[in-house]
Amino acid sequence: ARQQATRVNTVPADTSAAAEPGLVADTQVVLDWLVFRDAAAGPLLEAVRAGRLRWWATPAMRGELQHMLQHPSLARWGHDAERALEFFDRQAALWPAPVMPLVPRLVCSDPDDQIFIDAALTHRATWLVTRDRALLKLRRKAQGYGLHIVRPGEWRDTNAPA
Repeated sequence: ARQQATRVNTVPADTSAAAEPGLVADTQVVLDWLVFRDAAAGPLLEAVRAGRLRWWATPAMRGELQHMLQHPSLARWGHDAERALEFFDRQAALWPAPVMPLVPRLVCSDPDDQIFIDAALTHRATWLVTRDRALLKLRRKAQGYGLHIVRPGEWRDTNAPA
């Protein structure tokens, strides 16, 4: 099922991302959706489910989510890791890992979070949703690239029906 979902949701590298509002969500936000059921992330999740916002991810992001879903500290939440990964495979548009050009890029102070900023900028996402301080510190600089870095509760659905 995973291979089929990945094939269906894989986005060719040469497709222009600018045609629709896109989102890169860090792993914590995805866990907020799928494990913690955080109300602040609810509107964002609803926009993804309704197709008003396209969730973009990379294979590395899926791998990190898979790893975190197995973390012993999450066991008390009673989540279903397989179901969460099925949701990822069904909802996320899988992009290839960004190939960084030889131009200056935004550098995250936490190397583990660099994949999120690289993917968002490379694929021209509209939003990078995170609660991570290292990524949030890049807000002002990212705006110059047309990228809005926000916390889940700060995101507003500009495409919602009136």
